[in-house]
Amino acid sequence: MKKVAIFFADGFEEIEALTVVDVLRRAKMEVTLVSMKGIKEVYGAHKIAVVTERFFDDINYEAIDMLVLPGGMPGTSRLAESKPLQKLIKKFNDNGKCIAAICAAPSILGTLGLLDGKNAVCYPGYEDKLRGATIVDAGAVIDGNIVTGRSMGSAVEFALAIVERLESKELADSIAKSIVF
Repeated sequence: MKKVAIFFADGFEEIEALTVVDVLRRAKMEVTLVSMKGIKEVYGAHKIAVVTERFFDDINYEAIDMLVLPGGMPGTSRLAESKPLQKLIKKFNDNGKCIAAICAAPSILGTLGLLDGKNAVCYPGYEDKLRGATIVDAGAVIDGNIVTGRSMGSAVEFALAIVERLESKELADSIAKSIVF
């Protein structure tokens, strides 16, 4: 069973984060909602409270197959400011492990220099932060170990791309059909 950690900081985009949780759990993946602060209740950009399951320092990341960074503001900025998260993202990339980011969050990958030579997508207006990437016109893009998504409107497509990258296109297509996508 694939294991995925999704990071929640106050100001995350609710649809981007929770759509991924829902779709990945439909794919029978083990998804952990990770709080980036000292309490489990995290508030989205639209003041929707989500109760996470674990704290950042309480996870064995060696057992995790993918890190997911939802967008939203100021959630993306809060994720970007976390030195431990930056270190973890770099380690995952160095080891060829999977990382996914949507909306403004691909800017974190660009700032860390992880998008050099890769196709990527992000929220319109953040393209200049995707240092080294080739910006494509798509809702979601898989390029090697990196999955990027454009915005809240492409959250389902982004989540299905994660399923495709971690499991198979057949499973992603099956889930898409079951949710009438």
